[in-house]
Amino acid sequence: MEATFLKSILDNDFYKFTMQHAVIKLFPKAKVRYGFINRGKHIFPEGFADLLRRSVDALSELRLTKEEKSYLAHYCPYLDPTYLDFLQGYSFDPSEVQISQEGSEISVTVEGYWYRTILWEVPLMALISELFYKSNHLIRLNDEAIKELTKEKIDNYNKLGVSILEFGTRRRHSYDVHDLVNETLRTYGGNSFIGTSNVHFAMVNNRRPLGTHAHEWFMFHAAQYGFQVANFISLENWTKVYGGDLGIALTDTYTTEIFFNQFDKKYSKLFDGVRHDSGDPIEFAQKVISHYTKMGIDPKSKVIVFSDSLNYDKVKKIVDFCQDKIKMSFGIGTNFTNDVGLPAMNMVIKLTDTKPDNIHWQGVVKLSDEKNKNTGTPEMIALAKEVLGIK
Repeated sequence: MEATFLKSILDNDFYKFTMQHAVIKLFPKAKVRYGFINRGKHIFPEGFADLLRRSVDALSELRLTKEEKSYLAHYCPYLDPTYLDFLQGYSFDPSEVQISQEGSEISVTVEGYWYRTILWEVPLMALISELFYKSNHLIRLNDEAIKELTKEKIDNYNKLGVSILEFGTRRRHSYDVHDLVNETLRTYGGNSFIGTSNVHFAMVNNRRPLGTHAHEWFMFHAAQYGFQVANFISLENWTKVYGGDLGIALTDTYTTEIFFNQFDKKYSKLFDGVRHDSGDPIEFAQKVISHYTKMGIDPKSKVIVFSDSLNYDKVKKIVDFCQDKIKMSFGIGTNFTNDVGLPAMNMVIKLTDTKPDNIHWQGVVKLSDEKNKNTGTPEMIALAKEVLGIK
C-alpha cells in the first residue's frame, strides 16, 4: 500500500491561513498542542501509522509556488506582503507531529509554535481519511456516478436559489473525489455555487477562497485572557488585523447564548454576519434575527453562514424559515466530498492545550451548542461553565 501525498501547500482550508497571518502578528511566541479524536470509533488496519507517517513526512517537500503567491496577492489583498513572503519560505516540519498505533487505534498529536503548527490540522485529517479508505480496500462509486450525484445536488440548490460553498477538505474521501466535486460544481453551479474554502481548489476555479476563523481562535483567547472576555477580545483582535474584511463571526465556542450577550452593537454592525456550526439551525436563526432587531439593525442586511452537517433536506428547512428575514449561505462539506457509497468518517483534530506568552501549559475548552461536541477535560469544562454561568 502506497502512502498518500498532497499536491499543493494550499490544499488546506482558507481560515488556517487567515488565522496564521493573525497569529504571526499578535502571538508569535505562543505554543499549542492538537490531538486526534476518533469519534466514529473507526478501526485502523495494521501498519496504518507507518503509512500516515510517510505521508506526513512527504509534506515537508511542499512549497508555495510563485503562481500561488501571485494568486493570494491578487485575491486576498488583506494578507500582508510580509506574510506572503513568510509563507513562501514556510515548510511543514514533520517532527511537530507524533503518530503511533496500538492495535486498531491510532494516536496523532501536534505540538509547537502556534504560528507554525496551525496549518497541520486540515491536511492531516485529509490524509487520515484518504488512507483509511485505501488501506481498508473500500471501493467507492465510480467517477461518473460521483459527478452525476454532485450535479443533481447543485441542480437542486440552484432551484432553491441559495448560495452554496464547498467546505469538505477535512473529511473528504480523497483528493481525486474532491477534484471531481469541484469540477462538477464549477461546471453546473450556476448562480448557486459561490466557491470553496480550499485555497488550492479556489485557485483552480480562479475564484477567491472563502472563510474567516475557527474555534481555536476563541479557545486560545480564553486561555490567554479568560473565559468571560474570550469572545470580545477574539473579535477585537480579529478586527485589529483585518478591519472590516473577513467579517463572518463564529458564535458557538462558548455557546451562542454567551456570544450574543457579548456581541455588542459595534461588532454587530462591523461584522457582515455570523456562522452556525452546532445546535438547532432554526432556533439559531431566530436568535440571530432577534439579536439584530434588538440592536436596531435590519436583519436583511446581515447573513448567516450555515455549516453544520448539511444536506438538501436541512438546507430546504432553513430556507423555508429564513426566506425574506435574513440573508443566508450554506457551507457543505462531507455531503459533497465524501458521499461516495461508503460510510463517511467521523473524526476531528482539535486544539487541546496552549502555552500563551509567559503562561504555563493549560488545557483549552469548547462549549458547543451540542453537548456531545464539547471538548476539554471534565474539570476545565466545569470551570468554564462556572465562570460563564452556564447551568
